[in-house]
Amino acid sequence: MSKSIGVVSTSRSDYGIYRPILRALQADPDLRPMLFVGGMHLSPDFGQTVREIERDHFPIAERVTIPLDSDTPEGMSRAMGSAVTGFAQTYAKSRPDILLVLGDRFEMFAAAAAALPFTIPIGHLHGGEATYGALDESFRHAITKMSHLHFTATKTYADRLVRMGEEPWRVTVSGAPALDELRALPFPDAAAFEKIYGVLVSPRPLLVTFHPVTLELEQTDRQVEELLAALDQAGMPVIFTQPNADAGGRLIRDRIAKYVASRKDAWCVASFGSQAYWDALRLCAAMVGNSSSGIIEAPSLGLPVVNIGTRQDGRVRAANVIDVPCSRGEIIQAITRAVSPEFQALLKGMVNPYGDGHAAERIVAKLKSVELGDKLLRKIFHDEGSAR
Repeated sequence: MSKSIGVVSTSRSDYGIYRPILRALQADPDLRPMLFVGGMHLSPDFGQTVREIERDHFPIAERVTIPLDSDTPEGMSRAMGSAVTGFAQTYAKSRPDILLVLGDRFEMFAAAAAALPFTIPIGHLHGGEATYGALDESFRHAITKMSHLHFTATKTYADRLVRMGEEPWRVTVSGAPALDELRALPFPDAAAFEKIYGVLVSPRPLLVTFHPVTLELEQTDRQVEELLAALDQAGMPVIFTQPNADAGGRLIRDRIAKYVASRKDAWCVASFGSQAYWDALRLCAAMVGNSSSGIIEAPSLGLPVVNIGTRQDGRVRAANVIDVPCSRGEIIQAITRAVSPEFQALLKGMVNPYGDGHAAERIVAKLKSVELGDKLLRKIFHDEGSAR
């Protein structure tokens, strides 16, 4: 009998990570993917990226509308409550045998919380990581305790889950699934990329992805001002991607729009989609901001990254990452270093600590082999040193 595997996707960033897993699920006759799509995917403000899923011909089982019209703390809490309701209605109609959720977003927390009363086993990707500068830190670890299977990017993160009381048999070191995509993608056609997105990539620009630091919301205005001042003084062309739907995101989007309007060599793309985002990483001189993609995916491309502020504090890093506080002077110095031939030469042959590009096959093998039933659902706290 085949297993149905529910997959929750709420943004362009998680979809790019899921894509190799979805392909592997589709290719296995004993597994049946059920894609639950919602959040930023369905919002015109965030590029209505559900169209990318439709172009890839992955059938969508259910669409979950989540109101994202306010990025205040109250608005985000209301959105989270609405998401719990929406996913509960979804599972009542389309109940999977196992539910896959990814990472640390409030939408993923809502999807996992709604699954608990239905006694749906939850598989969690990218657990055990740390991001001390964001509320995502709390969401991620809360999802861990709700989950029954864990697929981690590194052994360090797997060991952390066991210390959190998760039984070792539940934890698989899969590597980061996004690296499966990078391993197979050809180098992009620069001219075609420029035509599609209305940007220029010669000379090579900086790719800037800057999200709100949700534990420092009162500093958002100052932080984006420091970033934009540094970019202005760096004197390089810039391609911005939009921040996510966290509290404070609209302020950043407004500031970026004003910056782009005042510069002929600056552009903002509402959504590249996941594959074109990887293309953008290949075509740029360096990445600047505070996105996890600079930590997890960029090392596989040998791409220098200027990581600003505390949002990614706690994550394992490769040699491509230059960490700086959110201060214009230090950001400029880091950009100068990142684009220098000397620094880029140091990155040749760099090993990505997040895996080898074969995560999907490990994840699908575990989903296929795990036995459904009481043992999977009934979690027992694993005390360190226990023989269990």
